[in-house]
Amino acid sequence: MSVHNVARFADLREDRGMQVEIGEQKIVLLRIGEQVRAYQGECPHAGAPLADGAICNGRLICPWHKAMFDVDDGSLCEPPALNHLTRFPAQVVNGQVHVDDQPLAEQKPASQPHDPRCFVIVGAGAAGTAAACALREKGFSGRVVMIDREIEPGYDRTVLSKFVIAGDMSPDETPALREPDFYREQHIERVQGEVIELNPGEQRVTLGDGRDFHYDAALLATGGEPHQLSLPGAHLPQVVLLRSREHAQRLLDAAPANGRAVIIGASFIGLEAASALRKRGMEVTVLARHEVPFESQFGTRIGQAIRALHEQNGVLFRTHVDAVAFEGDGHLQAVVLNTAERLPADLVLAGTGVSPMTAYVQGVPRADNGSLRVDAGMQLAEHLWAAGDITTFPLAGNDVHIEHWRLAQQHARVAAQNMLGAGLGYADVPFFWTYHFDMNFDYLGYAEQWDDITYIGAPEQYTFIALLSQGNNVAAVVACQYERAVALLAERMKQPLTVEEARALIETASAETA
Repeated sequence: MSVHNVARFADLREDRGMQVEIGEQKIVLLRIGEQVRAYQGECPHAGAPLADGAICNGRLICPWHKAMFDVDDGSLCEPPALNHLTRFPAQVVNGQVHVDDQPLAEQKPASQPHDPRCFVIVGAGAAGTAAACALREKGFSGRVVMIDREIEPGYDRTVLSKFVIAGDMSPDETPALREPDFYREQHIERVQGEVIELNPGEQRVTLGDGRDFHYDAALLATGGEPHQLSLPGAHLPQVVLLRSREHAQRLLDAAPANGRAVIIGASFIGLEAASALRKRGMEVTVLARHEVPFESQFGTRIGQAIRALHEQNGVLFRTHVDAVAFEGDGHLQAVVLNTAERLPADLVLAGTGVSPMTAYVQGVPRADNGSLRVDAGMQLAEHLWAAGDITTFPLAGNDVHIEHWRLAQQHARVAAQNMLGAGLGYADVPFFWTYHFDMNFDYLGYAEQWDDITYIGAPEQYTFIALLSQGNNVAAVVACQYERAVALLAERMKQPLTVEEARALIETASAETA
């Protein structure tokens, strides 16, 4: 171990970190009053430079996907990261910051007496994996059983439409949420199987092969099932969905280089796929119900800018038309429209949404869309919780259903702690990101409707931040290339925030380091 003089303490700011390097090791320095902390410089989730993030309310927020860490000890506060930050010894000596090049030993939780309880998690995707991690992180020493339809551990599905089908990585390279060793080391039982019934009264989960598990507490995290096309010819192998590695591989196998793709639905998945397939050189036509994509989420101006971005990159939009059949003798040849027009096609991707996978659980409150109604603590019934795409939950006085990957993880961490008796309510801010032609668009908060939109920058130039306001308070934010500002707002929007206050925070966050 050796000590390195890495920076002047006076150069550190309290609203953001400073990156320094010791050899090949990137380290972020944080100023806390007259003290300093030193942590790994890259987010454990996807490697974002944490110095480009923000510090607010005692939290360090990742610039890319808004994982949050406690500035005092580096502990994980919010996903999508699932690990704490590695900490390095640091001190201030005569106005200089000195950092040891060897990290502090990881603080292992005090050993707990064996807990006789069994907790069952149904689903091993984003929410299920986050819940299992949180249970062990918070000291649960009992039995944890994760039941999953897939054989391999949960993985990052968000890269499928963004990078895998673009050819930037193979389906097998899709990052695992946790490596297999983690489950062994943490004594988490992974059970492959299909749940056909969950009986809340008996606290029992039954699998299709006859196995069953009694639980003391259970979390449902089964996510959504893609809408299957029921049109003539939908059985053809070149008509695909995109929800899993297997779907992605099937799409790649079916998509010839420089071929012709038709995407049904201008959803986030659909248009991310359009971007990815154009990168592979395919001709892409999108069949859309509406002229402006994402208008209900982002507003007309931003939706028009995103459509223009696609059109500038060769994507063709066909609106107010529907596919009625797929033609081909064992191999797709064309998509037939309700106008009787035939679009030649080598590939069809259905991006028409998902339905909550909840048929296996009976006797619990449901919303009209089939999702499960939970309270603010994600509880569905006695001893039973639910998280993610399958839920309708209270947010800002309304019952909402939101299908966001990071939100599912937030739900899961709240639910896991409540399974241990914490009594928490969901009080975080929803966030998602969508990626089109090398442009990342962030959405923070939630607004089904708004009174006004305040723009800083221009959506048409793809450098902007937009504040969607209800009254004078910010309800949601849409942004492109304003990562630090969105990171700051991700924490600050947990309290009411006026448009004027938000503008001042954005100006501060966007200013260059002095």
